[in-house]
Amino acid sequence: MIETEPAAGARSGATIELLQSHSLTTVVQHELERQIVSGELAAGVKLNEADIAAALRVSRGPVREAFRALEQSGLVRTEKNRGVFVRQLSLQEADEIYEVRAALDGLIGRLAAQRIQPAELQRLRDIVKRMHVAGRARDVNAYFPLNLAFHDLLSQAAGNAALRDNYRRVVNQLNLFRRETLVRNAEHIPVSTRDHEAIVNAVAKGDGELAEKLLFEHVIDSRERLHAALRSPRSGMASRRDSA
Repeated sequence: MIETEPAAGARSGATIELLQSHSLTTVVQHELERQIVSGELAAGVKLNEADIAAALRVSRGPVREAFRALEQSGLVRTEKNRGVFVRQLSLQEADEIYEVRAALDGLIGRLAAQRIQPAELQRLRDIVKRMHVAGRARDVNAYFPLNLAFHDLLSQAAGNAALRDNYRRVVNQLNLFRRETLVRNAEHIPVSTRDHEAIVNAVAKGDGELAEKLLFEHVIDSRERLHAALRSPRSGMASRRDSA
């Protein structure tokens, strides 16, 4: 009994330490993910473990673990003998991810039309109203997070956690490409907002087939706008690629 108590205490202490470390890693991961998605950490930028640890006031261990998690989610890449970099998608990779996202979005629309709750529907309508305001002002900084919130809320309304988690991973990868182009295409925000409004109306009517179709087309159109933006980087016609 005398030996058992310290052993149990040691196990308890180790468990607490593990939980604390894991929690800290998660916090670091979410903060780096936020900075990458928002564009604060641009595609191709090298991530310095020591600098990030100092900036976030943590040890280097949680930062290292966060790097591994971010690599698994497709947001960073590790190059041997060079370090960790924010992932920079090729056009072909973006095309492929758009196709995956279109399929996931379509399923989300179909399920959300069946399962959405009144409070979720009202929140979507509120987001669309704010999108209209941002569109009239051509305010990309206001529109971009609203766009993300709209699609994330819709993925939650689908009522399938596995679908939501996979969808978030795909969207985060595309965000490596998307924000920069949206900045160049602000005049098309009102068009995108009307797309979102049509999607909400289909979901509200319980029309899963229409919601699926609208969302699938919305994403594929986004991919085409991406190509237009890359063909004409200084033209306003480049703009619509980022609206999905």
